[in-house]
Amino acid sequence: MTYPSKPRYKTSNWRAYNHSLKQRGSLTVWLDADMEWEARPSGKRGRQQAYSDAAIQACLTLKVLFGLPLRQATGFMESLLNLSGLPWSVPDFSTLSRRQKTLNVAIPYRRRENLHLLIDSTGIKAEGEGEWQRRKHGGSKRRVWRKIHIAIDEETLEIRAVEVTSSAIGDAPILPELLDQIDPSDSISSVTADGAFDTRACHDAIAARGATAVIPPRKNARFWKPSSDGAKARNEALRTCKRLGRSIWRNWSRYHRRSRVETKMNCIKQLGQRLMAKAFDRQVAEVQVRVAILNRFTALGTPITAAVA
Repeated sequence: MTYPSKPRYKTSNWRAYNHSLKQRGSLTVWLDADMEWEARPSGKRGRQQAYSDAAIQACLTLKVLFGLPLRQATGFMESLLNLSGLPWSVPDFSTLSRRQKTLNVAIPYRRRENLHLLIDSTGIKAEGEGEWQRRKHGGSKRRVWRKIHIAIDEETLEIRAVEVTSSAIGDAPILPELLDQIDPSDSISSVTADGAFDTRACHDAIAARGATAVIPPRKNARFWKPSSDGAKARNEALRTCKRLGRSIWRNWSRYHRRSRVETKMNCIKQLGQRLMAKAFDRQVAEVQVRVAILNRFTALGTPITAAVA
């Protein structure tokens, strides 16, 4: 039996993409002389903050980007400011650790109409021995994992929503929370996710945003009572799968687009296979800083590929 040959792809903007890859290593991308470094007076009683959220996020960005401990990150930022000629003081490591717990991380993204969201999750190690220790001496009860849930825009490949939970939380309960992070004024055309999201709550949340759910029904799926728009749309997808087959439904619905969010998950882990922070709130901020870094990378430029004969 012969199989069709795999399509070949060619990058048409290699010169611009190569320049964007070089820009990812430029420190000028991460440091802006016009940023508001000192915190504004809050108008409340008590001691005022000395550094703005942008200053704390800039320090944590260099920490995550280069995998530095807090003390080394402060030294790196101090030397960078001295070379830049900026008369700014650098927060000490205890200030960074304390502010990281409550930091409101600014995640940049480009607003676009008719979003096609791709949703997935992955696990990342937060505590425990390395893989060699586990392979040689077996697993340990001290190994702790976190789950990262993200929703990316298919067109720009930027992460539009992110949630961090414990490993005991499933995928489906987080989808409504991811959709809530999308501004109500931004229209959503479709939401693509795997079969773990084939629940009533997920389909109803997607239908409430006026979007189409591209979620494959489970293999043993049964028709739901058509009591909501989400249930009716899911029954129609199940009816199509039974009539035409899952392969045809996947091609017709463009379910294969979900591979892009899996690639983005790999990019998150390229910034570190484990989280450096110990407290959960600080781990959430660390993941959000990673997302901000990846969105900045993506905004610098992405490859444009096309299939060739």
